[in-house]
Amino acid sequence: MRRWNGWGEDDQDYPLNEAARAFLLERIGPGTPNRDASRDAVLMAIPSSRLPPGPFASDAPTRLAHARGQSYADWLALRYGKLGPVADGVALPANAEEAEAALKAALALGAVVIPYGGGTSVVGHLDVPAGERPVINLSLARMNRLRQLDRKNLLARFDAGTPGPLVESQLREQGYLLGHFPQSYEYSTVGGWVVTRSSGQQSLRYGRIEQLFHGGRLATPRGAFEVGGMPASSAGPDLREALMGSEGRLGLLTEASVRIRPLPAQEDFHAVFFPSWDLACEAIRELAQSDLGLSMLRLSNEVETETQLALAGHEKLITWLRRYLKVRKIGERPVMLLIGTSGSHREVLRLKRESLAICKQHRGVNTGRAIGKGWVKNRFRGPYLRNSLWELGYGADTVETCVSWNQATATMRAIEKTAQEVFAADNERVHCFTHLSHVYRQGCSVYSTFAFRAGGDYERDHERWKRLKARVSEAIVGHGGTISHQHGVGRDHAPYLVHEKGALGIDLIRAMAREFDPQGQMNPGKLFS
Repeated sequence: MRRWNGWGEDDQDYPLNEAARAFLLERIGPGTPNRDASRDAVLMAIPSSRLPPGPFASDAPTRLAHARGQSYADWLALRYGKLGPVADGVALPANAEEAEAALKAALALGAVVIPYGGGTSVVGHLDVPAGERPVINLSLARMNRLRQLDRKNLLARFDAGTPGPLVESQLREQGYLLGHFPQSYEYSTVGGWVVTRSSGQQSLRYGRIEQLFHGGRLATPRGAFEVGGMPASSAGPDLREALMGSEGRLGLLTEASVRIRPLPAQEDFHAVFFPSWDLACEAIRELAQSDLGLSMLRLSNEVETETQLALAGHEKLITWLRRYLKVRKIGERPVMLLIGTSGSHREVLRLKRESLAICKQHRGVNTGRAIGKGWVKNRFRGPYLRNSLWELGYGADTVETCVSWNQATATMRAIEKTAQEVFAADNERVHCFTHLSHVYRQGCSVYSTFAFRAGGDYERDHERWKRLKARVSEAIVGHGGTISHQHGVGRDHAPYLVHEKGALGIDLIRAMAREFDPQGQMNPGKLFS
């Protein structure tokens, strides 16, 4: 069964080893384990539903299961038992027709409708607004099937509630893959990827969701219609673009057609170490602009590299690696680049040869595939570590953006410095580290993680999180970065969207929402207030 107040299944744990605990103690001090609110106590605090008897599940356990996402604010609310407003009911349709009927019934009640996919939002997409109108979560959990496979045109049509593992397993049986692997892959869904403009770890080869999304069916308060479906078109604005990133404000995506490809014959991941961040950053930029056809480039800064090596758990391998890097004159503060290669055996060999040649020009040292194999094994493990950290009295959060190459280093340093200042104001330390997770010819994403001691008090912890989110967001937009590269906007990022879209652009987004949803019932408060 899935955890009600954390990430993953109840029977899946990744406890931190002694080396990891010692590392945290050295960097940020001893944690004090928190006492979580019990599930029974939280259930007792959920108010009675305001809905009349009807088709929506209104029992407290079902409403609790859909009450929150996975942001740090959500985490605090669940762990401390401070849920705030909760939806009055949950719809659980099994197909597009049932979803459209549920939406129609909810709208007829005058209810606010919040689409619910995998519940993995980290920016407040699932926040329930306070007010007199009833609220209904429209869950797509039962909508998880491959509906159609078009081999000739390399298209697959899925229910919008299909999570990543079911997407790939149903395609793999037919010899295909989509190749969309966000860290939330185990639970996030096709529909969620589309409406938040998601990006997967190997998007360099397979594409972000905007390259993969071919079209779909959108249910709106004004009726349902098909969006997209053409290989290409110059006939006016592309309505797919309006739907992608709309976060439920325009309607409910019930089915999505995606562009697939045959399974690759081989995939390898190589680890290359550089003596400095600047040399590595130049190497990854050159690799991105060379159009080699790599599947992934992921560059960890000095602190993230140190953290990964310290927590790897393979003492003999890491000892050998440190000695080897010392012999190769890499230095005391190396940075690590992971290079992904996918394709035929011959193509993978070519990609390895050409990418390593570019790295060598910037003093990069190849250490083989061992670290890459470990990364693949644990690539979706990160969110589980939040559970283990919390049990030891620590919290963790992330921010991410995308900037041009000439702003990458300055943005990274500013994010980390800002976080340190926020915690220093409370006489606390924070362990900050960053990687570039996606690269483009014109720039890259910057993804930072913060680990810190939890305070043991909901109001204090939540207030500090709000200060951290605000200050870091201001640093991001101050350096010309987007407020979100892959997590979406939701409620948490909404105040900063105007920096990218401009006042006129926000007015245009508002106008589209009014046209599709005249009564403002679709996920209000997200994207814009």
